[in-house]
Amino acid sequence: MSQFDGNGNDKLQFAAESTATLLDSVFEPWKLLLVDDEKVVHSVTRLALEGFELAGRGLQFISAYSAEDARALLAQHDDIALILLDVVMETDHAGLDLVHYIRRELNNKFVRIVLRTGQPGQAPELEVITQYDINDYKEKTELTRQKLFSTVYTSLCSYRDLMAIENNRLGLLKVIEASAHIFERRNLAAFAEGVLQQLTALLYLNKHAMLVQTCGMLARPASDSLNILAATGCYSDFQGTVEISAFDSDVGDRISTAIKQRSSNYGDNYWVSYYITESGMEQLLYVSAKDVFSIPDIAMIELFVRNVAIAHETIALLESNKHD
Repeated sequence: MSQFDGNGNDKLQFAAESTATLLDSVFEPWKLLLVDDEKVVHSVTRLALEGFELAGRGLQFISAYSAEDARALLAQHDDIALILLDVVMETDHAGLDLVHYIRRELNNKFVRIVLRTGQPGQAPELEVITQYDINDYKEKTELTRQKLFSTVYTSLCSYRDLMAIENNRLGLLKVIEASAHIFERRNLAAFAEGVLQQLTALLYLNKHAMLVQTCGMLARPASDSLNILAATGCYSDFQGTVEISAFDSDVGDRISTAIKQRSSNYGDNYWVSYYITESGMEQLLYVSAKDVFSIPDIAMIELFVRNVAIAHETIALLESNKHD
């Protein structure tokens, strides 16, 4: 596998062996809300989608047997990705009223809504499609196992993309806000956190990443501890100065290797990006994911580390001049 030294040079290095998936235990399933007053529909749907997986994430089924039940569950879960919604339940238009509630009152534009009806005459497809903000309309009789699988898969892909764009937007807003005050407030932590949020959204990394700076600001930093600037996902508990031994042994070994060799390295589902500025400040970015990183992913990670390292170096120089 290619290895980058943080200064633009490209070396060739091979991992000793393919690494095991690091985040299987923390990849939360996609939440799918089933809203139907017939219990058999819930059972059949769960059976038909057994074993479903997208991007390493399975399904978490949440059942509601009326529109009223669904409203209560939506209040408890703000991260439902897909709703399979019956039209006729406690009233002939209960499902359509629920759509209006979700889109207008909850202002939830992200959850994908697929209407399923056993009585198409009650809610004509053309009328529903044009008047309600739904994402698909299916008659129960046409939803074979294969078609249901395809519908759920494409709907979740759309939800994933929408959330990536939204997370990227929120991250970018945080970066812009932090950048405007970064030199005034010396707020590198907010800057790093925002860019990290943007990066993980773009890479579909499920927000499991951490940005670290090796301990101290010397050209030869201590190799047994790290100063965490920002962290997300399963690394969010690591803050401030942390001993490398506190991490999982695989993670610790990868970080130690990057520091010792002063170069980036990666495997099947992780990337340790190393960068050293002209003044000798070293910076690391560790990200882990379910899938193999692509070349654009690698370029984005390297750019991220370089920009944040340069920003940190600039702040350090300003602080040094201030005390001179």
